[in-house]
This record gives sequence, structure tokens and C-alpha cells, in this order.
Amino acid sequence: MKKKDFVTLIMSTVGGILFALGMCMALLPEWGAMTQGIVIGIVGAVILLAMIFVRRKMGGKPAIVLNGKAIGITLLGVFGAVVLGVGMCMTMVWEMMIPGIIVGICGIVALLCLIPAVRGLK
Repeated sequence: MKKKDFVTLIMSTVGGILFALGMCMALLPEWGAMTQGIVIGIVGAVILLAMIFVRRKMGGKPAIVLNGKAIGITLLGVFGAVVLGVGMCMTMVWEMMIPGIIVGICGIVALLCLIPAVRGLK
């Protein structure tokens, strides 16, 4: 295993766990830990963002690349995640099962479109 892969593995695991735990703390009223959950979630998100910069630095690439393709891919990823999340909320919170499944599938399709957008078709 390469050094950058190992560092990415550790940082993504720690950041993902902290982010998920923070979201659970913030969104589950039974836990009564909204403020602490927000803080832990932000710490997890910061670690995940730092992981991107560390991995690019270890790979000898510039920290951030701003061009039309990168911005478009980012917007597509955010759009797909939000649509998938809305579909999940529709099925689990608002009890709109069939429309929620349809919206969730649209979000999954948008996220699947990221693969050819990032890797390209050959």
C-alpha cells in the first residue's frame, strides 16, 4: 500500500466516523446533543476536506484546480446528493413512499453520472 493511500484511509475513516456520529447526535432528538453533534460533524467534515488537500499534495498535484469541468462535476455531485437525500426524507420522514423512491432513484442516477464525467468513456 502506498503512503498516500494509507494516509487517505486513516483520514477518511476518522473523518467519516466523526461526521456520521455528529449527524446522529444532531438529528436524533432522543440523544439531546444538538450543539455537540454540530461541532463533531463540522470537525469530521474539516478532516474529510483536509484529506483531499493532503492526498493531492502527496500525489504531487496542485491543491485545488478550478476549471469548468471541476465546477460542473462538483455541482453534479452536490445536486445528486441533495436529490437522493430529499428522496430519503420523503420515504422515511414524510411517509411519501412511491414519490420518495422515484426521487431517490433520480438522485442515484445523477450520482452515477459522475463516473463517466470524472473518468470519461473509452
